[in-house]
Amino acid sequence: MEVVTDILEKGSRCVLALGNFDGVHLGHRRLLESGLAEARRLKVEFAVLVFYPHPLHVLFPERGLKLLTTQEERLRFFSDIGVDRVYVLPFSKRLADMTPACFAEEILVHLGAEHVIVGFNYSFGAKGQGTPADLEGLGRQLGFGVSVLQAQSIHGHVISSSGIRKALLHGDVATAREMLGRNPGICGTVIQGEQRGRGLGYPTANLNVNEELLVPKRGVYAVETHRFGRRVQGMMNIGMKPTFHAEYMTTIEVHFFDFADDLYGQELSLEIIERVRDERKFAGIEELKQQLARDQELIRKVFQAEH
Repeated sequence: MEVVTDILEKGSRCVLALGNFDGVHLGHRRLLESGLAEARRLKVEFAVLVFYPHPLHVLFPERGLKLLTTQEERLRFFSDIGVDRVYVLPFSKRLADMTPACFAEEILVHLGAEHVIVGFNYSFGAKGQGTPADLEGLGRQLGFGVSVLQAQSIHGHVISSSGIRKALLHGDVATAREMLGRNPGICGTVIQGEQRGRGLGYPTANLNVNEELLVPKRGVYAVETHRFGRRVQGMMNIGMKPTFHAEYMTTIEVHFFDFADDLYGQELSLEIIERVRDERKFAGIEELKQQLARDQELIRKVFQAEH
């Protein structure tokens, strides 16, 4: 898959999918699969156009939007689906001020779009005033086809990135999994922590997560990762260490079962399997150790039930 960040040169003929695709959830996948099928029918390349950074980070930074996936993860999902080329267009105020007609002519036609596919709620152009219906009209004028994928639902809930964010912020891993079509994840770099877990008999990898990414609700989770060709299971705590601190930043600590390699400085990607309890303050170290033992026993049973 080719990733293009400079669009000065005119693109080759393609079917072009438009969207932010944060999380690349089931709704996104259906849109991308439809675009891929159309590209194969027309015998042209299938391309995706995304903006980076996220438009809301530029236009409304005060909202503090948290993302579900990194740019690297999003690109990997595109590649897995079969996308031939991804245009990563730097989002700027100038781009935000383009009229819908200007965006269609200067960007879509310039990139060689013979057919464009968008979701039902896609907006474009200055102040997001362009609608899918407007895009269809511009396509008729400028010579490209348009497909609009309607809302995709699961168990009565419309699949959306915002819905997944809401679920994870409430600790609802099951709903997030249903909408994503896979386990939700979290990734970051392993850094040195207070090293208190080692003294408790539960050494942890402390995860430093990109500030742009969403961190799920505080609590204890069953997680797993893949290392050296095998699944490694463990338990993750997201919290503020209330047993040891009156006030503290939110930390992410992972204790892996049956795994003792040094992970400092490494990038770690975790799949979140289940949330097992809330964060709580304990009377002391012994009570905490007893709870950690119960957590480990429960989470091992979670994994056993998967097989």
